[in-house]
Amino acid sequence: MLRISSTSSATRSGLRPPNLAGLRWAYSRQCPARRTYASVTDLNNFPKPGEQLYGFTLKRTKHVPELQLTALHLHHEKTGAEYIHVARDDKNNVFSIGFKTNPPDDTGVPHILEHTTLCGSEKYPIRDPFFKMLPRSLSNFMNAFTSSDHTTYPFATTNRKDFNNLMSVYLDATLHPLLKENDFTQEGWRIGPENPTALGSGEGKTDADGKLVFKGVVYNEMKGQMSDASYLYYIKFQDHIFPDINNSGGDPQRMTDLTYEHLKQFHAKNYHPSNAKLFTYGDMPLTDHLQEIGSKFDLFQKIQADKAVKAPISLDSGPLNITVKGPTDPLVDKDMQYKTSTSWLMGDTSDILETFSLGIMSSLLLDGYGSPLYRGLIEAGLGPDWSSNTGYDSAGKTGIFSVGLTGVKAADVPKVQQAIMTTLQEIHDMGFDRGKVDGLLHQLELGLKHKRANFGMGLMQRLQPGWFNGVDPFDALAWDDMVSAFKERFSQEGYLEALLEKYLLNDRTLTFTMKPSPTYGYDLAAEEATRLAGKLSEASESAGGEEKAREKLTARELELLEVQEKARSQDLSCLPTVHVKDIPRQLERKAVRHSTLGDVKVQWREASTNGLTYFRAINTLTGLPEDLRMLIPLFTESIMRLGTRDKSMEQLEDLIKLKTGGIRVAYHSSADPTNIQISREGLSFSSYSLDQNIPAMYELLRTILQETNFDGPEAESKIKQLLQGDASGSLNAVASSGHSYARRSAEAGLTALGNLNEQIGGLTQVQHTGTLAARSATEGLGDAITKLKAIQQFAISNSSALRTALTCGSESTSANEAALQKFLSALPSSISIPSSQIQPTSFSRNTKTFFPLPYQVYYSALALTTVPYNHPSGAPLQILSQLLTHKHLHHEIREKGGAYGGGAYACGLSGLFGFYSYRDPNPQNTLDIIQDAGRWARDREWSEQDLAEAKLSVFQGVDAPESVSEEGMTKFVSGVDEDMEQRKREQLLDVRKEDVREVAHKYIVKGMQGASLAVLGERKDWINEGSGWAIKNLDMTQVAEVIVKGDAGSAQPGVD
Repeated sequence: MLRISSTSSATRSGLRPPNLAGLRWAYSRQCPARRTYASVTDLNNFPKPGEQLYGFTLKRTKHVPELQLTALHLHHEKTGAEYIHVARDDKNNVFSIGFKTNPPDDTGVPHILEHTTLCGSEKYPIRDPFFKMLPRSLSNFMNAFTSSDHTTYPFATTNRKDFNNLMSVYLDATLHPLLKENDFTQEGWRIGPENPTALGSGEGKTDADGKLVFKGVVYNEMKGQMSDASYLYYIKFQDHIFPDINNSGGDPQRMTDLTYEHLKQFHAKNYHPSNAKLFTYGDMPLTDHLQEIGSKFDLFQKIQADKAVKAPISLDSGPLNITVKGPTDPLVDKDMQYKTSTSWLMGDTSDILETFSLGIMSSLLLDGYGSPLYRGLIEAGLGPDWSSNTGYDSAGKTGIFSVGLTGVKAADVPKVQQAIMTTLQEIHDMGFDRGKVDGLLHQLELGLKHKRANFGMGLMQRLQPGWFNGVDPFDALAWDDMVSAFKERFSQEGYLEALLEKYLLNDRTLTFTMKPSPTYGYDLAAEEATRLAGKLSEASESAGGEEKAREKLTARELELLEVQEKARSQDLSCLPTVHVKDIPRQLERKAVRHSTLGDVKVQWREASTNGLTYFRAINTLTGLPEDLRMLIPLFTESIMRLGTRDKSMEQLEDLIKLKTGGIRVAYHSSADPTNIQISREGLSFSSYSLDQNIPAMYELLRTILQETNFDGPEAESKIKQLLQGDASGSLNAVASSGHSYARRSAEAGLTALGNLNEQIGGLTQVQHTGTLAARSATEGLGDAITKLKAIQQFAISNSSALRTALTCGSESTSANEAALQKFLSALPSSISIPSSQIQPTSFSRNTKTFFPLPYQVYYSALALTTVPYNHPSGAPLQILSQLLTHKHLHHEIREKGGAYGGGAYACGLSGLFGFYSYRDPNPQNTLDIIQDAGRWARDREWSEQDLAEAKLSVFQGVDAPESVSEEGMTKFVSGVDEDMEQRKREQLLDVRKEDVREVAHKYIVKGMQGASLAVLGERKDWINEGSGWAIKNLDMTQVAEVIVKGDAGSAQPGVD
């Protein structure tokens, strides 16, 4: 999996805790008892520095009480491997092995190697043990990541046997992979016939099936990545500011230069203990880990590894301006297609205090609507949203600070840099507001107290990038020391202003601009055709003629198909596994109690929360008209943008940061657990704060909901900016999650919930947003604003439509109840939702819909209805989805078809079953496989091991660790109580083979006639209306939105 190096990029609202240069942490859901805490982290239980154990020498230790952990740094004497172990009273244990992998070119060799190492190893000599381990594990996280200059293989699990199994597989996969050539051609790249399955069977063979094309899982993954204009901008920017770090993910135009021999050489040079960094975390014994790892590492001799830390270009000679070509966005105004940014090189990131301080400075400059750069750039109308590289990136040895915009007009490109420089000089002269710094530090304090289930994985992901680039991870763990040192420096007048002057008030900049090219997509296709012709010419010369080359390539493809097919019946007994008996039959119940305050139901979860209170509420809306529903996403953004008559949004943001962990208002929808055709919708509200700040939290929420001023002189222009920002990022959002959008479209006509989800978060909403964003100044947004004001009137009420949930310590329940009562008393006791004369949009069943979009690969989904949550068939349907994914679809769609991903899903609550493919080069073949999947499952002779693996896969999600704030929330959000969960648990554990075959026939085979299908991608000849396809263009100029038709006057609500 490709991982993009992240920056602490700007957020639109600024109401979430800031990243602060990678120094914001995640926290465990467990609140350890004093005795247990001492036993896990007590330094007396570990070796002393200088002592050796299983080939490792303990170099140093560090106890960090504020994070409730003890860190140990070890060194493997024979090979030089580095190892950090973090002991903490957390049962969700983490392992990671990583290697420094500076990419030598743009062929993507680190990325392709990441895939091929997981395709078989000496101890586990079967095909693709990584994916075959997924259903043999109870892990809650299992993956591999290729970053810009290092590659990591992490997992997390609460089961000790599972931990040992996965560690064994990961160590053997990385250190002793088989690296077979057919794995390289499958995962990397090859040339072969477009549809070899048809050629092999001889049935339905067409000329198109034999057409030779470039193939490969990573090749298609990266073609998909390059369809994301934000990723393309970011990676091209990295190419120019870090020319010594090539594209680790791989550029498809260069990927076909990679050879099998080069891949093997890169592994031998880099995947070695001498180049390794290991990380373990949790409550499992260190000695057990050392014994296993030491026995593997002792087989190696030390080598000289390439651990070079690459530096960016020098900007000492003055400003550098670079312009490259990029794609146009059909969902954005044709005159707003430029992307541009200005970047500076910052200090050495091993200076932890300065790095922390620069992260604070970046947040002050960029985060929130009141930030100076937001006001100076976006609010000034130069562009609707930040560029993908905006923020402070401290992942490398040298930090980089960038500020840029997307959706810029050609004439405004030079104005962006001018505005950046002007704004920076102004903030330097005025100085930074101490109150805003206090707000950021308060967010960090809340982050320390907030208990998360994935603390260990978050810690690993924060430490490793710097660790690979010379940053001491022990320094990064010294949290209290760092905050104290910052406060001392900040107390000195002009500290942050001096940093701003030191690094940013100069012309040592790189200004990077991407200008739109209308022929960009065609140019890519032409380049690929030319490159393919060149490769075929080389193959013809080598084979002794074009026809012989074609025969050779086709034969190789059919040979690969045969290898892939034989792998389906491989003996997997060499692979370790946990067992269904390891799954507790009884649900771990979380005690909740219920009360009422007037007509409002209150759910209480009393737990150890470190002095925090978590608030959540849902206001159910009955009879909501479609034209108002379509505007709810804009409403939830607007109330966090406009401010009130008395306070600007900047002032409200400051208060939110000082008093809360953020405020979130969102659309909520859920199916009835007993009837999939019944759904409920409304608005949800959530926040958390220190116990003493709960009254302030409620008052801020009330103010934002009731007092947001939609009539202010700048309200319309600010709403327009929100719309343009959403529209400018929508094509890229679809490119990164195209299967999700296809799924929503396919589900829209099947159930009431599917209809709602498509309107709020699907392509219907994307087009609606683009339509509003494209309105001219003369059209204005007056009708939309009237409806936003109408939503404000019924958003929340002190009535039976509202239900709330509080999670807090038992010592604060009385104070919380009093504060909640006061909050409710300030809300209207009854509301009226206006009716509408507009006919609701009808989404048909049994449809085939195609959305033409400028992507190089396809995204598909097929959905059909099944049964509600409480139906006995729901459990075997969930098991069936896992069996289809791991035993059939992964093999057919990914391995043989070359898509990056594909599978089946069963949503127990919505009662929908479906299939999807992701970054798929051959959707026609995929659709044939999907439509035959039910028959395949019905006729399959399932083994007991197959069934056991599917159950393990399901329970990875069912029993995944929860953050304390999520405990007891299933019933509150969905209506599924713990008794219902217990029955479902037992049904899942008791599913039989005949149950699976029965539901496959009843709901999938028979249900296909009522299924709906959606595909996104480039339109080709096989997509035509004569074949039953409905073709829907998303061009923003096609205005067919209900909001335009609505009668603004009819949207005024009344309050009873």
